[in-house]
Amino acid sequence: MTQLDARPRAGDAVRGTAPADGGVRGKGLGGNSVGLMGSAVIGISTVAPVYCLTSTLGSTAGEVGVQMPAVFLAGFLPMLLVAFAYRELNKVMPDCGTSFTWTVKAFGPRIGWMCGWGLVIATIIVLSNLAGVATSYFWLLAGEITGSDSIAALDDSKPVHILTCLLLIAAATAISYRGMTTTKGLQYALVGLQLVVLALFVAMAVRKGTSGDFATSADFSWSWLNPFAVKSFAAFTAGLSLSIFMFWGWDTCLTTNEETTGSEKTPGRAALIAMVVLVGSYLATAVAAQMAVGSGTTGPGLADPDSSDNVFAALAGPVMGPGLGILLFVAVLASAAASLQTTFIPVARTVLAMSTYEALPASYARVHPRFRTPGKATVTAGVATGVFYTVMTLVSEHVLVDTIYALGLMICFYYALTAFACAWYFRAELTRSARDLVFKGLFPVAGGILLTAVFSKTLYDMWDPAYGSGSSVLGVGSVFVIGVGLLLLGVVLMLVMQRRSPSFFRGDVLTKETPALVVED
Repeated sequence: MTQLDARPRAGDAVRGTAPADGGVRGKGLGGNSVGLMGSAVIGISTVAPVYCLTSTLGSTAGEVGVQMPAVFLAGFLPMLLVAFAYRELNKVMPDCGTSFTWTVKAFGPRIGWMCGWGLVIATIIVLSNLAGVATSYFWLLAGEITGSDSIAALDDSKPVHILTCLLLIAAATAISYRGMTTTKGLQYALVGLQLVVLALFVAMAVRKGTSGDFATSADFSWSWLNPFAVKSFAAFTAGLSLSIFMFWGWDTCLTTNEETTGSEKTPGRAALIAMVVLVGSYLATAVAAQMAVGSGTTGPGLADPDSSDNVFAALAGPVMGPGLGILLFVAVLASAAASLQTTFIPVARTVLAMSTYEALPASYARVHPRFRTPGKATVTAGVATGVFYTVMTLVSEHVLVDTIYALGLMICFYYALTAFACAWYFRAELTRSARDLVFKGLFPVAGGILLTAVFSKTLYDMWDPAYGSGSSVLGVGSVFVIGVGLLLLGVVLMLVMQRRSPSFFRGDVLTKETPALVVED
């Protein structure tokens, strides 16, 4: 078997040392940098609730109408079930590679490599969208503050938009490069701001709805929570795919496990806390927004095609007034910017783990000697995000919508694999107790099946050009081309790495018996 502690660390990067108990050397990350609350805040920030809501409220309402709250609950269910799988796997393998490491141990190197690729490419997609939303709200906010429509209109200029977006990506990359302590301090303020402004919006939207200020206002009905009232199964799965996207990112709590105090238990608890906060925020906002303006396709309804891709920009003034409405612009900008920064965490640490276990080039295993972060992996993720967003913006006028729909496919892919990996890895323990059967077997398998069903139905539906923005490539829906094309790119890269690093793909490096790399204090 390859000796992991013989792996080269290029330059003067931090080198782990073999612990006295004979365990395997750590990756060089800064241990005990984050506690329970900090981990939960980072998880919430990565999801970016305010950004997710402004990006998908309109699209989801367009698919499922007033059943949007029900679809949000339906999207939460598989995420909750999969979260139990992450928690159980993290208890025995607190490794920052998370899905990659766990699926390799359960199913072997090739499936594990593709699972890691699914996480990496999903993160690149969402980083590009986060940067795009942050850029749009930067110029919208500048226009609101100055009272100048011409400044707000600068976002419509592709050169200005792309340049601003690249500057935001560079800033987020630099902050992530400096380590978890810098990340944590910034996130407390930004997440707190998001949740306070969101609560204010909910309260004012409910008041607008009950007073009937808009012609499209609707009275609350418990039927909004009935998923069986959705008009068609295709509409339900499309809405569910968007809903699943809205919960994506909670697993960042797990990718920081080697840097968290109590790495075996704290990350799993933080993930569950983050998900409860998220589902509560989403349900409250969905109900309040529907009460205020309804879910119709005419203004100011949520599904109005003129504003459905950026709901809060359209509702800030009408719901909160010109003064307080600016706070909503600030909250969306803060949400996108904060998530842009924390979303570098999972991709950089997954790449670090893949490199440490020889699934990627050795240079990505470099850890900064001062900041204790995967430096090259973080910078590479920033460059890839900038290139991806620039190319997609120039190629497609509806890049934001199509990449969000494609993102749902990636999320279902690697979450489902991780869920099944849990049940398979612990298969010998499922009959040991009722708890093991439920939390290591039944819940993960149920979550994996639900996500696989969404993946399969979404894959079928996205072939149609009408899916997503309505654009196509040679008669095939652009969402299908983006989603499947990126997965196939992963296969090509895997074959390249198989030639460069045959020992990993022979199963010589990472097996079920390989101990997790210990955390260095």
